[in-house]
Formats: sequence, C-alpha cells, structure tokens
Amino acid sequence: MLALSQMVAGCNNAQQASLRVKMLKNSIPVQLLNEFRKSLDQPFAIDFAPVAQLKELFEQLKAWQQPVDPNHHQGLSLPFFKAEAPIVADLVTLGDYWLAAAIQQKLIQPLTPESLKNWQQLPQQWQNLVKRNPQGEVDTSGKVWGAPYRWGSTVMIYRPDKFKALGWTPQDWQDLWRPELRDRISLLDQSREVIGLTLKSLGHSYNTPDLTQVPKLKQTLQQLHQQVKFYSSDAYLQPLLLEDTWLAVGWSTDVLQITKTNSDIAAIVPQSGTALWADLWVRPTASDTQSRSELVQKWIDFCWQPASAQAIALLSRAASPVLINTQREQLPPEIRDNQVLLPNAEILQKSEFLQPLSAASEKQYRSLWQEIRQQGSSLK
Repeated sequence: MLALSQMVAGCNNAQQASLRVKMLKNSIPVQLLNEFRKSLDQPFAIDFAPVAQLKELFEQLKAWQQPVDPNHHQGLSLPFFKAEAPIVADLVTLGDYWLAAAIQQKLIQPLTPESLKNWQQLPQQWQNLVKRNPQGEVDTSGKVWGAPYRWGSTVMIYRPDKFKALGWTPQDWQDLWRPELRDRISLLDQSREVIGLTLKSLGHSYNTPDLTQVPKLKQTLQQLHQQVKFYSSDAYLQPLLLEDTWLAVGWSTDVLQITKTNSDIAAIVPQSGTALWADLWVRPTASDTQSRSELVQKWIDFCWQPASAQAIALLSRAASPVLINTQREQLPPEIRDNQVLLPNAEILQKSEFLQPLSAASEKQYRSLWQEIRQQGSSLK
C-alpha cells in the first residue's frame, strides 16, 4: 500500500486528491497506474485504493448513501463532536452481478458514453451488458451504468494425467455426465452456475426464465449431482490438487493463476459456450464528480487503450473487452495462444452473461437448487 501510494499520489499529503478510485485488488496492474499518471498533461493527485472483495465494494456504495449523523463521532454522541461527511470515490469497481441491485437502490449514477472516446471499441455484447432500465434490467435502449474493463468466464479444470488413461479429455458440458467421472467432480456452490451449465448442456440459455418449460431438467440435475464429490465456490481447486477429484468447474481467473505454476492442471472453455462475468467502473451517486468528470473519462478511456488492455490481460488474469475486436495475430503470444484467457469468437458468441431474473424466476431457481441438494444427498 505504501509503494502504491508513493507511485500514484504525485502531490503532497495535504492536497485533496483530484481522482479517487476504489478498485478490486489485483484487477488493475500497478504499472498501469503509473503509466496513467505520466500520461496526464498536469500533475493531478490520484488516489487508487485496492479492496479485497467485490462484496466489500458494494457495501461501500451502500454506506455512502447513509445519512451522516452530525453528532456522531467514533461511537460517541456528544454535542462537541461533529462527524465529517465521508470522502466518496469518483469511481468504484463493481461486478456485473451487483449492477442490477446498485441501480435499483440508486447507489450509482449513469455514465455518458458520448464523452468516452473508446466506448465504440467495446463489443456489442459488452455494451448491452451495462445498458439497463431503472429497474436494473438489461435494456438496449437504457442508460449506460458502467464501463466494463475486464472479464472472464466459467471453465472446466481437469487433471490430464487422470484422463490419459481414459483416452479422452473434457471438451464440453456433456462430459460432466460421463460415468467415469462419478464422484470425481467438484462444482461451484451456486445455483445459477450449476443450473445454468445444465441448461446449456440441454441446448437452453443460462438465463432461461421458466424452468418448468425445460424437459428433463430436474432429472438431468439429479444425475449430475451423483457425479459430484464436492461443492464450493472458493475451495473447488483443493480437491483437484489433492487428486480427490479429477475435474472441477470454476472461474478463469483462479485457473490462470494455478496453471502458471502447476503443470498437472489444465483447463478448457466448453465448446457450446459458458457463463461470462465482467468487472465494471461505476460512478457512485454520492460522488460529486462534476469538477473531475474529465479526469474520470480519461481514466476509463485509458483502460480501453490497446496497450492498457494487453497489460490488464497479462497481469490481472482477465481479458479486456477491447481485445475481442483485436486481430489475434496482433496480440502477444501469451494472450493470442491462451484459449482460457481469450476464447475464440465462436465460443464467445455462444456464451452469456448471467442476467437479472424476475422474482418468480429466482424463486424457481432457488427452489430447484434446494430440492436437488437435499433429495440428491439421500440418493448418493
């Protein structure tokens, strides 16, 4: 933190920062912050504060919306203590999963894409992701509520040594149901991911609104549950490393980190498409960015420049959306040849962001998930 502060501050401690950003830790390379500072015409003060988890950032957005008690100071309610208004960041990292709730709760304000020079460099799918109506629902005619700066996907991770004896390697979601993998799989402990990949294996969308219209969905999920040895959203790789499981479903950022140091692990993006996620820059409602709007726009545009996009991909283990429209032969081999980091266009066209569901649809997913987990346990 001290090194980061020295690198990006650029002004004395008494001076108020010209640009304040709270970002997800490790989602932006420190080298990029320094390059941005050097690119500015004037020596603005810049304060980038890394935060460990996206949930913490969402909670920070909510905290900024709370009214300040002028008589409250560090737990004391005394007339001679006056609380100061919190310093609100100009930009915050938010995962696309939290976007609908942030809009509904009026925690963020829309951006102006006309003021962003590189907005048109984003693929249409990424532009549509952040176009929402006031209820937070995806709406291609809605306002722009965020600026995607990196993304990843749900992938299959496996041990090649175990599959060598089987004579095949995983290629698509259907492989999860092969009898050789009974009790050999670890899955994410998330209903949208597991029900979603099952829907995909049956030729349906991750965002299917009415599950009752999908024949054999419940039966197929029960069969998948018989294959699973372990459910976890944060420790799904440990059983794989310990050889307790042979295959796991997880997120590309985790996989790209582990495959760098462990040659016993490989990964693949399913051929029929997968779930996508994105990290976005959003502007807090409580932030008064009028005087710093130009600097905010410069930072967002800087993240979408080709050199910045490549740095994000190489150093944060997640691709920039700008790279999708870049000719692959123009990319460094570390990006061009990494199909987990940057899947081919055909797979991406079949892949989907997890969109907000209606209350009725959410109830269907939750109910089916609970039923499979409870009834399935007695069948295993």
